Amino acid sequence: SISADVKWLGFDWQDRLFHASDYFEKIHDHAVNLIKEGKAYVCSLNSEEIREFRGTLTKPGRDSPDRNRSVEENLELFKKMRAGDFADGQYTLRAKIDMNSPNINMRDPTLYRIRKMHHWRKGQAWAIYPMYDYAHPLSDALEGITHSICTLEFEDHRPFYDWVLENCGYKAGARPQQIEMSRLNLTYTVLSKRKLLQLVEEKLVNGWDDPRMPTISAVRRRGYTPEAMRDFCERIGVTKKESVIDVGTLENCIREDLNAHAPRAMAVLKPLKVVIENFPEGKTEELEAHAHPQDPSKGLRKIPFAREIYIEQDDFMEDPPKKFFRLGPGREVRLRYAYVIKCERVVKDSSGQVAELRCTYDPATKSGSATDTRKVKGVIHWVPIKQALEAEVRLYDRLFNVENPNKVEEGKDFKDYLNPESLSIAKAFLEPSLKSAVGGNRYQFERLGYFCVDATDSRPSALVFNRTVTLRDTWAKEQET
Repeated sequence: SISADVKWLGFDWQDRLFHASDYFEKIHDHAVNLIKEGKAYVCSLNSEEIREFRGTLTKPGRDSPDRNRSVEENLELFKKMRAGDFADGQYTLRAKIDMNSPNINMRDPTLYRIRKMHHWRKGQAWAIYPMYDYAHPLSDALEGITHSICTLEFEDHRPFYDWVLENCGYKAGARPQQIEMSRLNLTYTVLSKRKLLQLVEEKLVNGWDDPRMPTISAVRRRGYTPEAMRDFCERIGVTKKESVIDVGTLENCIREDLNAHAPRAMAVLKPLKVVIENFPEGKTEELEAHAHPQDPSKGLRKIPFAREIYIEQDDFMEDPPKKFFRLGPGREVRLRYAYVIKCERVVKDSSGQVAELRCTYDPATKSGSATDTRKVKGVIHWVPIKQALEAEVRLYDRLFNVENPNKVEEGKDFKDYLNPESLSIAKAFLEPSLKSAVGGNRYQFERLGYFCVDATDSRPSALVFNRTVTLRDTWAKEQET
């Protein structure tokens, strides 16, 4: 999955794909040399005892009772550890540094632990495995890494990184350098793997690729583009100062990229039936529209116009205010790519709710025609009822409803801040040009936002679209009001 994500982002490691397991033998040999030089020993303390002996930030640590084993005994025990003669956790190999160091990471850290498990590349060949802080610097050195970039929480680990390289024979000036930078933090988001794992395991989201998750597989499924992700990273830069980036910055990058490249289409999410009474029954007129208004090279799309259409419920008000420029009784509005229509009559159901509108159209106002000289303020989208495609539309919002879900009030958990409206599902009606849409295709549904065909759940016979991002930052607008 990491390989797929990196490739999707637009990068190619060519022949430079490495695994720490490629160096298991060399990393083991370095451990043997550390034992021979009296710089490592086999310890019988369990994990809880090691933690207890390590001390605290204000209290020095205590030596393990095994710290002064002889070199010969340590070599023999380590050999048996590798051979699988001991149970998991029975022994560890630890570096012999300084139990009184003010840096807890230097208080005889663990180098190897016993884990009798199947390794996905090495099978059952190994019964012991190197710890990350030990394997990391050696892997960097063996691969010829010059600068190893990590986040600020590893700053206290750097002395051990340097200790490993120095004591394993890698000379200063010719060995890797660890440099720490601030991690990426986003508003309304958690990026901790531990917290994300909780969301997945407790089924608070629908897996790692749930489009609400901040994983590469999730944002890919939601419809983000690799170009927009790279643009976002370039904009925010890299710093040593901890900061939180407004997620709106990321969303703006997505909008800018999709605005330039996503073809347009019309969709209705909350349908209101309109009958155009002076349009002949049974007749269908084929209209043309650009697939992208600023990019003629994307070609044209065909939109059938008929007597019965759907418009959005929000585009009609029975008693509209003065600055409402959409449809109302006796009012006119332009149908996108089509004609000017006028609402003549409102039909209600038995409960008094608006069920349909009876309208007329002006044949002289066909969009783009020579006779189209009428100017009206409102323009709304629509779809023909008989030819419309039905689809499931998933409207995703921010996963949390507070800016910083990592900062919780006393007695609360970060999960208490989950946004209960982060996902809503609607039945939508789409213009028929989307019949050939396939997983991963991105579109701007005019006046509604940017949407992507769900690559996992969508089928030709049952289209599913994910809302990638709204047309503007509605959260920022809500905060202003």
